[in-house]
Amino acid sequence: MAANLKEKVADFLAQENIAVAGVSRNEKSPGAANAIYKRLRESGYHVYAINPNADQVEGDRCYHSVKDIPDKVGGIVIATPEAAAEQVVRDCVDAGVTRVWMHNGIHSMGTSVSQSAVDYAVEHKMSVIAGACPLMFGRPSDGFHRFMGRALGAFGKLPK
Repeated sequence: MAANLKEKVADFLAQENIAVAGVSRNEKSPGAANAIYKRLRESGYHVYAINPNADQVEGDRCYHSVKDIPDKVGGIVIATPEAAAEQVVRDCVDAGVTRVWMHNGIHSMGTSVSQSAVDYAVEHKMSVIAGACPLMFGRPSDGFHRFMGRALGAFGKLPK
């Protein structure tokens, strides 16, 4: 398991198959999940949308659970309400997914970080990034998100 945030991020973003839990059927949704899903897809990742109430999002097939995805998923971004995060992590354990990234948004976007979900993931030897946004790092990043990442890092607000 990676020891620090930089290593965890590099390991997570090295995966080609990434799922995003919490993608909305409403393509104009201001939620983070749709933005992350689209950016990962545009950056060349094979990305899978997860929403238990949708069969299609962003013009792509949507899975009700990570357990329904027929391919091996290297990691999952959890951008659901915090209360749903533990169930998503439990599903990941059942599906053999070993990397989870619980999104933490700014202001009204809320967080997907659940301490019980983090504890369950750690208990099952998963690599966990509990906070921040994948759009702050690597090939899916953009100027605004990189700036936010630097600012959060300067104030000690990035996950360990």
